[in-house]
Amino acid sequence: MQGKTVRIPGPDHPIDIKPLPDRVIVTAGGRVIADSRRALVLQESTYPAVYYIPREDADMTLLTRTAHSTHCPYKGDASYYSIAAAGERGANAVWTYETPHEAVASIASHLAFYPDRVDSIAVSA
Repeated sequence: MQGKTVRIPGPDHPIDIKPLPDRVIVTAGGRVIADSRRALVLQESTYPAVYYIPREDADMTLLTRTAHSTHCPYKGDASYYSIAAAGERGANAVWTYETPHEAVASIASHLAFYPDRVDSIAVSA
């Protein structure tokens, strides 16, 4: 997906996915959880943009898989991870689409973080 923008057309629910050339650093509990220059930014309908970070750019040893799951009709089934270093607010703070719908396949093997469950999601050039 490098250098490409994916647009899922829809009159009421458009989704745009594009590579983000900037660096994204996610911290929680005072620790760096993820640090990437290969993140994707997903803009879905009128929702705030979400950064999807490749798993390889996250410290997976700081994440614990949970039994929580959700379903999005546009993206598929999401699995969740908690961040122990973030304490109680780190519960189910991270989600991932391991086998997303074909139209958004580029977010497979990427992680997204709830901004209110981590210390920060910093984006810089």
